[in-house]
Amino acid sequence: MIRHFIFNFCFHILLLNVAMSLNCDSLPNSYGLLVLNQNAELAKEVKSSETNAMVDIRKTIPGIFIDIKYATTDNFTHVKLYPPITTTFMRAPAVNALKKIQEELGKQGLCLKIWDAYRPYSITEKMWDLIKDDRYVADPKKGSGHNRGIAVDLTIIRIKDQSELDMGTGYDNFTDSAHQDYKNLSETALKNRELLRSTMLANGFKIFETEWWHYFWGEGNFSALDFSFDELNKMAKKNH
Repeated sequence: MIRHFIFNFCFHILLLNVAMSLNCDSLPNSYGLLVLNQNAELAKEVKSSETNAMVDIRKTIPGIFIDIKYATTDNFTHVKLYPPITTTFMRAPAVNALKKIQEELGKQGLCLKIWDAYRPYSITEKMWDLIKDDRYVADPKKGSGHNRGIAVDLTIIRIKDQSELDMGTGYDNFTDSAHQDYKNLSETALKNRELLRSTMLANGFKIFETEWWHYFWGEGNFSALDFSFDELNKMAKKNH
């Protein structure tokens, strides 16, 4: 009992020293992961490099289609995890790359459809409580690319009628058929997956092996964040 108390005391002192050395208000959490949740901390990161800015996707990319599944019950949890939102956010270089992709697809009568991008760290913790499988849900010990503003879940739709291209499975399909290397699909689905994959890779994104819809920006080292969408919206407006 005494050893346990001493260990916990020393551990929290260590976390406090880490936070002080980083000159920030947020403490590393119980996993030892630093998750920023103070406006001034993110503002400081953005001041050090504009690549750290969290950018409103809808306002930056003309014509992009936003359908945030976790703001509805139409997701694997069947629970509304986000508030009602009509846009989402990613780090500046990732949004700039998505804008180029949108322009490329537009020449083919196609368009990007975003299901999810930035995800508050506290939501990742809730998801982990439901499905403790890091093939599909990020382990909160590490946080996710979504928490860092560099991951995006998306597909391709036709501009004329907003219909989705056949990708073989729907979103959040937790079977082998959703894996990037799965080949037992129709020729059309394989062709469409390859279009998405090749376009994303050519513009700086990397694949996630178990989800055909999940890509993450491949450059930079970004902090995990736990800001509400409303907070990010206010910060984005202030920066402009």
